Amino acid sequence: MKENRKKRTRFNLKKVSKRNRLSVFKSNNHLYAQVIDDNKGTTIVSASTLEKNVDNKKSNRKELAELVGKEIAKRSISKGVKEVAFDKGKYKFHGLIKILADAARSEGLNF
Repeated sequence: MKENRKKRTRFNLKKVSKRNRLSVFKSNNHLYAQVIDDNKGTTIVSASTLEKNVDNKKSNRKELAELVGKEIAKRSISKGVKEVAFDKGKYKFHGLIKILADAARSEGLNF
């Protein structure tokens, strides 16, 4: 069921939009976000909770999601990418995914 949602989401994004894709992945312990150029098949920028500047021990997951959202927005804007299509993948748009998206929007990323 979740795989069908992922395929449907990606198909609609690629069909409708020519913008770069902000893809989000959530594991049991970590959050990952990356901006992908589908025409070239390359990752432009990425951010995750595994990075050294993120303190996983002292923050809860909601704060980490907000931190990753702000970081991916700063990095993509510095690379010249201000408009992206948000790819939530197999996840519903609530909880950590929504927090990450709102944080990225607040830093100036448009989607």
